[in-house]
Amino acid sequence: MAASLLISACNPEQSALHPAGQDAAELSDLFWFMTFGGALVWCIIMGAAIYAVLGKKRPRSEKFADRFIFIGGVAFPTIGLAILLLVGLALLPSWREQDPPDVRIHVAAEQYWWRFSYETEDGARVDTANEIHLPAGSTVEFVLTSTDVIHSFWIPSLGGKLDAIPGRTNLLRLRPTTPGVYRGVCAEFCGPSHTFMAFPVIVSDQTEYEAWLSAQAQPATSTNGAAFLAAGCGACHIVRGVSEAGSVGPDLTHLASRRTIAAGTLPFSREALDDWIVAPTHIKRGARMPSFATLPDADRAAIVDFLMDLR
Repeated sequence: MAASLLISACNPEQSALHPAGQDAAELSDLFWFMTFGGALVWCIIMGAAIYAVLGKKRPRSEKFADRFIFIGGVAFPTIGLAILLLVGLALLPSWREQDPPDVRIHVAAEQYWWRFSYETEDGARVDTANEIHLPAGSTVEFVLTSTDVIHSFWIPSLGGKLDAIPGRTNLLRLRPTTPGVYRGVCAEFCGPSHTFMAFPVIVSDQTEYEAWLSAQAQPATSTNGAAFLAAGCGACHIVRGVSEAGSVGPDLTHLASRRTIAAGTLPFSREALDDWIVAPTHIKRGARMPSFATLPDADRAAIVDFLMDLR
């Protein structure tokens, strides 16, 4: 058990010590600097304690005692803490006016999922949910807010976290540098399914990112949503080109292009979709989606077929 926990802790998809972004790299450097600094202080203190207990009991002058107290109790802690403070302050964001970001993403946190909206160059928005795509080497600005309680937006491999607060807008800038798949999470307890509020983060090159964003801006690839609409799913979910009315739940226009469903809770698959439709609150406590367990099997299968086709 202990070995499995240790191995899982080394997973680079959600590790601040496996940096894949400029900010995460700076935080990792700070962590190791303070770790070694703390270890050095500990060794000096323990060495002094061992010397005091086991050293030869020889009388010391008052001058030696004064110097020992001044150096060990005043000068060393003051200089050491000042160095650590300066290194930490150097990582604070600049208060100077910053250049516009390369990518701006509006993030609305909800219990227990994420609403994402990408700004395009022509001022339009591309809406999606529960999965983020980013171009490597670009400065990305996240515009954070919440619709219900306080959440916290965190992608450990890319940088620090920032709260999403109802009625307030916070700005977080990150600069991903290494292509790969990472994991973002809510880092503020927000209810019984707080731990089931994650999202994959796919960092790719600029060309792949632009192709993905262009595809996401298009309407649904499938228009055979009769069963989806008949069951009332369109009252909560937008599927552009099929249902434009609902906005209570996540945008499902390109659901089949995502790696997970239910905000990182289940891998995307036919079986997972069917389980989620039948018993969402059994999988994710506190989820506001109603159960459709009473639907005939044929209708539920038609809905799953429709969702599987939304690429």
